[in-house]
Amino acid sequence: MWEVAIKSGRGHADFDVPPLLLRETLIENGYEELPVLGNHAVAVAGLPPIHKDPFDRLLIAQAMVEGITLLTVDSTIAQYPGPIRKV
Repeated sequence: MWEVAIKSGRGHADFDVPPLLLRETLIENGYEELPVLGNHAVAVAGLPPIHKDPFDRLLIAQAMVEGITLLTVDSTIAQYPGPIRKV
């Protein structure tokens, strides 16, 4: 949500959905929010420098720490080890 809110506010064409609408829609469809915790931030520091986007690096770290699968269309993110699947 941070990335969507920030990038849509900056006018990025690929982030043109209103953040509130996106959040409400995800929750209505059974998605659960995952808080950003200190151990997620610590895990970011241990990631190899494959990808530079801080939002994506946080998602990767959260997936690794929580043992949940991160789905991505980004082939760079898919290079990380762990629970990441390119779709």
